[in-house]
Amino acid sequence: MAESRRPQGIVTRLIDGRICAYEPAADAMGVLSPAMVWTPSVGDDVIDHAVAADLQRAYYTTLNAVVCVTTDGAEVWRSGLEPESVRRHGHKPGCVLSLDGLVVWVYRPDAMAGRDRPDQWVALDAASGAVMAQADLQTVGHGGVQLLHGTSGQVLVDVGEGQDGSVIFRASLTESGMDLFSYPWDDRCLIDLSPDGRHFMTVDHAQADIAIHTYPEGEVAFTLPVDAFDHDPEEAYVEWCGGYLSPDIVIVTITGETDDEQEWFRHYRVDATSGQIQAEFDGRGGKPYDIHPLGDGTWLTTDPSGHPVRWTYSEDG
Repeated sequence: MAESRRPQGIVTRLIDGRICAYEPAADAMGVLSPAMVWTPSVGDDVIDHAVAADLQRAYYTTLNAVVCVTTDGAEVWRSGLEPESVRRHGHKPGCVLSLDGLVVWVYRPDAMAGRDRPDQWVALDAASGAVMAQADLQTVGHGGVQLLHGTSGQVLVDVGEGQDGSVIFRASLTESGMDLFSYPWDDRCLIDLSPDGRHFMTVDHAQADIAIHTYPEGEVAFTLPVDAFDHDPEEAYVEWCGGYLSPDIVIVTITGETDDEQEWFRHYRVDATSGQIQAEFDGRGGKPYDIHPLGDGTWLTTDPSGHPVRWTYSEDG
């Protein structure tokens, strides 16, 4: 599951069952060391996670609960995803903490969990775990990627429905509850929001192209199909990864197989305004998905230890 982008500069990873938070200085490169580590409650298998900006609390989901813990491992609150699901696979509840630290947004894949209803999107009070607002998404998803908009307080969720496609929603809280908007597609996968919040990037669910959209309207600014990168669309496809390296550059990933069935991938730099493909990009990672652009000209890969490695862009990169 993709991590939320640029929440107060904090990056999180789940390593050996513990939630690690990294707060790199502007010039910190290489393998990052965690600024804080949280141990989940005994018996909890963490699926998704988020941390507060002051690094005092961590929030995480399991198959059947959303939990808040302090740095000493004390459980502050637990909000059950009821009724409890007996299914162990096929559904991954997700969470993200609002930029003001007041709301935990939770995607509940209730249909796949066997709860006899469509998926739910829930806003919880970060202090108490109480439900502030809830919406029925009318989807049957396996998991949801949630991204925070940097200035409006809005949140996006991309619900992946497997072979049935992907649905993107936008929401914010109002005095009367949740203001929910559904984008009019079921074939676009949300990848990233631009650092200035004016655009977002999607990849076709069938992996035929990448598109940049205006925010919040969703109008297409430009689209690039596989053959624009000088690859045969019968033999290569766009991967569901990449994102904004900087406000002006997005990273697009093309993957495929050789004649002897060896998988390959290439990252490319693309001008985020014009759609001009600039050059191949060395992401320093050994796998297509091992790249996490931070929007400030730097990006993360993963060390064998599981900790993130931060790199910076240059014209030679």
